[in-house]
Amino acid sequence: MKVLLLKEPKDDGSGQDPYVQELGSHGFEATLIPVLSFEFLSLQSFSEKLSRPEAYGGLIFTSPRAVEAVELCLEKSGQLQDWKKSLKEKWLAKPAYVVGQATASLVRKLGLATEGEKCGNGEKLAEYICSQEPVTLPLLFPCGTLKGEALPNMLQQKGVPMESITVYQKIPHPEIQDALRSYFSSQGTPASIAFFSPSGLSHGLSYIQEFSGDSFDQIKFAAIGPTTARALTSAGLPLICTAEKPCPHDLAAGLQKALQPSPAW
Repeated sequence: MKVLLLKEPKDDGSGQDPYVQELGSHGFEATLIPVLSFEFLSLQSFSEKLSRPEAYGGLIFTSPRAVEAVELCLEKSGQLQDWKKSLKEKWLAKPAYVVGQATASLVRKLGLATEGEKCGNGEKLAEYICSQEPVTLPLLFPCGTLKGEALPNMLQQKGVPMESITVYQKIPHPEIQDALRSYFSSQGTPASIAFFSPSGLSHGLSYIQEFSGDSFDQIKFAAIGPTTARALTSAGLPLICTAEKPCPHDLAAGLQKALQPSPAW
């Protein structure tokens, strides 16, 4: 059973994207097509903030891209040695709150300890942060231009100080049209398509409709989280499952339950 994943490939060290690997173990034939590219912004300003850990109570990461912005800052500003010598230890003494396993893994590669990674979305992470010891210094929150408002709104309501900085923006992948055309012409219409962000939906849906033609109504749609699920529902698409948490296991389990018939007893 074919499943199309609209996300960029990630190698977990095994040489295969963990979503493709997990779906394969559940009997699916998964293909990845990236629908988004990213531009990084305000890296100089972000670098200056990273160089002053004493001014902040901790860090918040809700996407892998925000963690990549840290790596870019350190490289471009020549701060890698400073990070290894002292900055990392100073930030390590403060919490690094994260959403999801993929983001947590990247944060740990920076040498930081993570908290809240089992929270499936920004709203749940905000609840977790609010349940911790009160902080007096602001939490530094590098984010994208399309960040959700649930987390910052909840922290503000609870009086938790936070300072956000926009460090990336999503743009359409330059090869999305050709990649989708090639997939549908060679593989046909998949049983399901999984979206990983509202932006991916807005940039990919029109091409999917075009290339699937009369078969479009046969496609079942899945979402990696509640924000993406709401975007799919708003677009009038038949949503068959939303991953309980944004990870390969939960997406595969949701698709298996929704698409594969239960065994007859």
